[in-house]
Amino acid sequence: MATRVRECSIADALAVIGERWSLLALREVFFGVRRFDQIQRNTGASRDILATRLRTLVGAGVLEKVQYEQHPPRYEYVLTDAGRDLQAVLTTVREWGERHVTEGEPPTVWRHSCGAELATRTVCVHCGEELRPGSLELIRTRWLEPA
Repeated sequence: MATRVRECSIADALAVIGERWSLLALREVFFGVRRFDQIQRNTGASRDILATRLRTLVGAGVLEKVQYEQHPPRYEYVLTDAGRDLQAVLTTVREWGERHVTEGEPPTVWRHSCGAELATRTVCVHCGEELRPGSLELIRTRWLEPA
């Protein structure tokens, strides 16, 4: 009997951003680093892998490649609305890493514009209740039949 696979927006998102170099490139663009060589230097990604990841992010509408110089043609990467919507994802991944992976003091501190070290929480916008295990109910699913 064939196993059915749950269709899932998480899986769809991971197809675009679910790779280390993609997330690290996005981190750099969030910090204002927009040029390929700078992104490559700050992430440590090989040039060919980074180029592939950036093409995927541009193709998915997460980043836009914008020409900033005519001769020779040079480009930089700019966040789109879809890209900006990933800020909470990167912040949550960072906080998880600091709690469960990074040993000792975190290597960086993110400071909010209010002056405090950034700490976030995920809440329901309707009732204000914090998201916790067991507080979600799956209402509708679609199943993919295996190929």
